[in-house]
Amino acid sequence: MEYTATKPSSNRSELVSKFAQVCKLRSIGVFSADNPYLHSSNNNASIFREDSSDNTEETESYSEKIHPHPSAVFFQSICGDAVVLKLIFDTVSALKSAYFQLQEAHTPYDLAKIIAADELVLSKLETLDGIKRAYKEKQFTKSNLYSSCVELLRSEVEVHEELLEKLKSENKNKDLEIVRLKQEHQDLAFRNSKLVEVIRNRRERVERKNTRVLDVTMFENSFKAASKSIHDFAKPLISLMMASGWDLDLAAKSIDDRVAYSRRLHKKYAFEAYIAWRMFHGMLLESYSIDDIIKLDDPIDALMENPNSGFAKFCMKKYLLVVHPMMEMSFFRNLDQRNFILSGKHPRTPFYHIFVKMAKWVWILHGIACSIDPEAKIFLVKRGSKFSDVYMESIVQDREGSVGSDEGQTAERVELMVMPGFRIGETVVRSRVYLSKTN
Repeated sequence: MEYTATKPSSNRSELVSKFAQVCKLRSIGVFSADNPYLHSSNNNASIFREDSSDNTEETESYSEKIHPHPSAVFFQSICGDAVVLKLIFDTVSALKSAYFQLQEAHTPYDLAKIIAADELVLSKLETLDGIKRAYKEKQFTKSNLYSSCVELLRSEVEVHEELLEKLKSENKNKDLEIVRLKQEHQDLAFRNSKLVEVIRNRRERVERKNTRVLDVTMFENSFKAASKSIHDFAKPLISLMMASGWDLDLAAKSIDDRVAYSRRLHKKYAFEAYIAWRMFHGMLLESYSIDDIIKLDDPIDALMENPNSGFAKFCMKKYLLVVHPMMEMSFFRNLDQRNFILSGKHPRTPFYHIFVKMAKWVWILHGIACSIDPEAKIFLVKRGSKFSDVYMESIVQDREGSVGSDEGQTAERVELMVMPGFRIGETVVRSRVYLSKTN
């Protein structure tokens, strides 16, 4: 550009026109003339160009390098854009300052200053142009890098998708195999349970066959023990009734008013019959283990060890059935013991202790009845039945001789059944009855 003393306005117009073109590219705003980066703009431009050339070299040798991680590329992109933006602001600030210097050189007119300011403006414009070219080259390089990364990630995703489908297929096959094995396991378990049941039944039959005589003998002994325990419980029950002011004649009559007693003392058998009827009533012959009960001398210990056992529930149910609330109230003046039993607990009172001893032998008798082969079957004797020593046993021993028969002048008939009888195959455990003589 040439400058003469006669055409200062032409030179000034040309410079203003160039600067206006620069302003169209980017709005620079208002910056301080005292920018700390003003004197380092040329150096920054040269550094940027070197960085651009380095990026170009890296682009040329891209196929020989390892692809950077996408997150690292993104971080570098953000940092690079910030540097470029800062460099543009610094250069524009310097251009503004040079433009101000150019304006000042015209007032007053100083040709040397105008030329110096003009060269400074041109250098800043060249710097901006270099930044623009370098930025475009860098963006092109980054675009290629991103494309390569995307292709690489896409290929990796495809590989992983194929692997996922393969794993899904394997998982489905394993699920089918699991279902098959479960079904096979269930079938084996069912067959095993059937075999166990067959083996157990065979073993029980063998054991019952080998111990049949012993079981019948044990049942007979348990029957005698149960009968004696009922008699032992009836004693304190009658004593408490007498002490509480009960009318025993009226109480015996309320049990069965048709019975004719040969002696007043025999009315105690009415209470024994009442207790036996309550203890044996409503019980099905169900098989259960009696080992834990029969080995203990004191059945209360079994109740304390397992208050929710079948024997414990049996004791609670039968006590509430045998001992009426009015009876218990007259005995103890309260129902504390009854309420205690209703709560699922078992008191250690003497009265309840005697009752549990009786319940123990009735429980054992029922358990043995179902364990022997064939099972024991209970039978009852009706009042008025003719006495038969095959099925009955008199609870009162007649001192004057034998019981009645068809050949005698008198016959004995049943007035009251005190204990039921049992039939075990061909063996008969006779019921205990109270008899009366008739002509």
